[in-house]
Amino acid sequence: MHKALVVWVAALLILTGCDPERVYEQNVDLPENNWQIDNAPIFEFEIQDTTQVYDVYINVRYNLQYDYYNLYLRHQLIGPDSTQLSASLHELLLMDPKTGQPLGSGSSDTYDVQALVLDDIQFSKAGTYKLQLTQYMRRDPLPHIMAVGVRVAEDPASSKGEQ
Repeated sequence: MHKALVVWVAALLILTGCDPERVYEQNVDLPENNWQIDNAPIFEFEIQDTTQVYDVYINVRYNLQYDYYNLYLRHQLIGPDSTQLSASLHELLLMDPKTGQPLGSGSSDTYDVQALVLDDIQFSKAGTYKLQLTQYMRRDPLPHIMAVGVRVAEDPASSKGEQ
């Protein structure tokens, strides 16, 4: 038991230490690996530094039984004052359209894809932001999507002194 705890703590430290740009990352498991249209997860994250430029990514975990090579989803970004800052439809490629090979990282029949959806965004107000994700595949429920998530990271290409 003690050895397992040490390994777990070491893995946690390695994972958190390897990503200094990450401001927020959260993933939610979808019930029974099915994404219902009315299950639109909302991810809340804090922004304190309004001078920093950020990138926002969407995470998707899927298995190889997924019937399509792509996934359409919509994001809505709401600011601290409850105003909608952006909304857009995105196509994420989960498999190569020509070869059918899974994209992202994984093994066996489970893969993870991370796609950049908001590039070089600067949040004008400090506070809590909300990002909502909705699947737009016209299939309800959408099977074999296991989890979705959001990652917000400082843009490494634009450090504070080089703008």
